[in-house]
Amino acid sequence: MTAIAVTIAGSDSSGGAGIQADLKTFSALGVYGASVITALTAQNTRGVTGIHDVPPEFVTAQIDAVFSDLDVGAVKIGMLSNAAIIAAVASALERYRQTNIVLDPVMVATSGDRLLTPDAIDQLRRLLIPKALVVTPNLPEAAALLDTAMAEDEAVMRHQAHRILKLGAKAVLIKGGHDDGPESTDLLVEPNTTTRLSAERIATRNTHGTGCTLSAAIAAGLANGQNLTDAVRGAKSYVTAAIAAADRLSIGSGHGPVHHFHRQW
Repeated sequence: MTAIAVTIAGSDSSGGAGIQADLKTFSALGVYGASVITALTAQNTRGVTGIHDVPPEFVTAQIDAVFSDLDVGAVKIGMLSNAAIIAAVASALERYRQTNIVLDPVMVATSGDRLLTPDAIDQLRRLLIPKALVVTPNLPEAAALLDTAMAEDEAVMRHQAHRILKLGAKAVLIKGGHDDGPESTDLLVEPNTTTRLSAERIATRNTHGTGCTLSAAIAAGLANGQNLTDAVRGAKSYVTAAIAAADRLSIGSGHGPVHHFHRQW
């Protein structure tokens, strides 16, 4: 049977993040990718110049079209820019009884541009986090979800992850990429276990779409039948290699994309 994953996210017109990054990641990892577009963004490697939200009823129509026909093995959720879209996605996923849900709480682009309205954060907490198999916040996103200061060490990262677990998520992958130091360390925190995943920090400005790519890679692993820990380990390895190969590409004049097809090209 063909492994299928669906991304529910915003479109990145420059191709490095969002829907485009997710579909590239699925393909690179041997998974058929389908998509539900929640917003159109006008952006490039230098920043976001415009956002056009898709009407919630059309987001629902896309979900109905995909899930009524395709045998979906995993769902990655990315940019959901307002409360109405979050409500529509939550309702539809409940209707189709999806359980392999990877929620990337996208709030700010690599360029610093805000992608989520402040009033939508509460909807994210109440409606989607309880449905997620794993939530994948970076340090600023975890702080925003909890309305607290950004974690400065692994002990606080673990504490914040447990607070997000109490919101209903089954697991939390809190990402340390915004931290300093020679290593980039993520923590996969489940109710009774913590798995530490570290990789050498790579000096490059080409990190556009890293969060999207990681969450999509986790979804690809789940669609391929892996358990959560193995899917996260594989995704971490894939993204690290994609960042290491990013400078082989020459894309734009700002934060360029990671190299999704570093194994194939």
